[in-house]
Amino acid sequence: MPPDLATALSEAAGRLGVVGRQVQWYAELASTNDLAAAFAERGAREGSVVIAGTQTAGRGRQGRRWCAPAGAGLYVSVVLRPHARALPLVTIAAGVALADGIREAGGLTVALKWPNDVYHGGGKLAGILAETGSGEGPQGEPHAVLGFGINLRRAAYPPDIAARATSLEDEAGREMHQGVVLAECLAAFAARYDDLQNDRTGALLDAWRAYARPLLGRPVEWETGGKIVRGVAEDIDASGALLVRTHSGTVRVIAGDVRWT
Repeated sequence: MPPDLATALSEAAGRLGVVGRQVQWYAELASTNDLAAAFAERGAREGSVVIAGTQTAGRGRQGRRWCAPAGAGLYVSVVLRPHARALPLVTIAAGVALADGIREAGGLTVALKWPNDVYHGGGKLAGILAETGSGEGPQGEPHAVLGFGINLRRAAYPPDIAARATSLEDEAGREMHQGVVLAECLAAFAARYDDLQNDRTGALLDAWRAYARPLLGRPVEWETGGKIVRGVAEDIDASGALLVRTHSGTVRVIAGDVRWT
């Protein structure tokens, strides 16, 4: 592991809770989520972390490719074993945690876009992908894998990605230490996940709403049953579903590809 990552994680150890019980770093992987899922299926402890310097087959929601240039970002996955009530809110908790961690590490207040994107200044800074699996842990629990990628510094992205991506260093206007960003984001997630596992969800949902305020109230659209549905994103409910006001009433959106227009 690069020394700056190891040092930052060591210094933050007292704030990492269940996260970071075992950390493995790789210079290159196809996908941190895939390897973390394989570890989980073999009984890896909750909180085990996989980090890569680059990914060759990283992915986001809907199977989209996640571009992960070497040296440009943090690519991380965490093995989780949430209880059934917590599972639907893992992505919400992760979004709040990344916002908390980025603010602590870099002084930036970001915006959250449902369900899994982190923005600043109109550009995408980070994305989150939570996936579930059937492999069981030591006590028979099913698992989830939480993956996130943070754009740390400017990189040569493909044109379609470059048009909508930004980085922490571009937004902060200064160098960002990857170890500090990693440690603060993992420590923030440990705290938010502990709240989630102990049914303290009120503060979590309120924090998500606060970070999402710049984007709530905007028009959105999505496809269902072969038709495009349009409305205005207004809030999330207690399960993390997006509440959209349409001409026929309020609709709960729990999955799918929501486009913000």
